[in-house]
Amino acid sequence: MALFAGFGRVGALRWIFAAAVLAAMTGAAGPAAARSVAAVRAYDGTWNVVFATRAGNCSSTNSFPFAVSAGRVSSAGGGKVTGGISPAGVVSVRISLGLSAASGSGRLAGNSGAGRWSGIISGDRCSGSWQATRG
Repeated sequence: MALFAGFGRVGALRWIFAAAVLAAMTGAAGPAAARSVAAVRAYDGTWNVVFATRAGNCSSTNSFPFAVSAGRVSSAGGGKVTGGISPAGVVSVRISLGLSAASGSGRLAGNSGAGRWSGIISGDRCSGSWQATRG
């Protein structure tokens, strides 16, 4: 208690209590944060995504590879990709290549996933669905 002599007995106890609460909160957040990082890393790898057009004058199907690392999605075959994957597998991305751009959303689980996309491809507004497989 000599360290807290300037606080008085009640002040020292309050400080010790506050420090203990802070330490407990920090300790509890550590494992949760580690689980969150592990959950996001569960989707790491190369994913092959097949895009199927349901509306618009775009190619009926296209297939592209994407890389996932720590929840961030990047192109494994060209173009700019922004967005990511949540620990629960929720996907939200934006893809652009030249004058074409599209947004997609959906969900991954295990080694597969599916969702919807829409955008302007070579000047035509199109939309459809996508399916992904890892590997």
